[in-house]
Amino acid sequence: MSMMRDTAVVATRELSLTMRDPFSLIFGLLQPLVFLAFYGPLLAGIPSVGGTSPWQWFVPGILVMIGLFGTSMSGGNLLYEMQTGSHERMLVTPLSRSALLVGRAFKEIVPLVVQAVVIVVLVIPAGFQLYPLGVVLGLLMLGVFGVGMGALSYALAIASKNREWLFYGVQQTLIFPLLILSGMLLPIDDAPGWLQFLSRINPLTHVVEAERALFAGDYTNPAVLFGTIAAVAFAVIGLAVGTRSMRRASA
Repeated sequence: MSMMRDTAVVATRELSLTMRDPFSLIFGLLQPLVFLAFYGPLLAGIPSVGGTSPWQWFVPGILVMIGLFGTSMSGGNLLYEMQTGSHERMLVTPLSRSALLVGRAFKEIVPLVVQAVVIVVLVIPAGFQLYPLGVVLGLLMLGVFGVGMGALSYALAIASKNREWLFYGVQQTLIFPLLILSGMLLPIDDAPGWLQFLSRINPLTHVVEAERALFAGDYTNPAVLFGTIAAVAFAVIGLAVGTRSMRRASA
């Protein structure tokens, strides 16, 4: 109960900071909207993305992209707090060290889901077919994935203390291969064999495919099971690595 209470305190604190600066949520939507407006129409006519209506294929990938970019950058906020000394003050409070990480990670669900809902609402007039149950399940999976990615980002920030360049260097080095190999923006079906192999071992690929199946109302597709496993694995590994890093953090 103490752990749950502390986690709720930390999550509430982090959400209040986000609500004081809603511009960060709005700014986080600019890149996805640009991709939807200028990149999505280029996919029309490609058979593997749904022929003349690419939205059913493209929008779920964009939602995962929001989760990938947004949560992987969340450690930057922790870096700032470490530089200003506020994080050290949190470490010496009675709050559980694990809760300091878990609360931050679970906070990532709210802005991620809000941005995803805005995207879905905006594309409905463009011909996006809505399956309410699929949307709910897809957002739930996206939230689980976001918790794991956010926790890993915080762990990287702790490891990069006083070396801001290391955080952004590692984050940028990893994020783009994950994005490209997952097939978020382009289908991998016709890629060379070695690229398809790398795509299959990329856990993010399975999350993207599961989101596409759910948003298309195909709930029995095996991709949903594999995507669920991948999202849960992200969360479990991220929280395990993150809490371990937070417990070892020095005040």
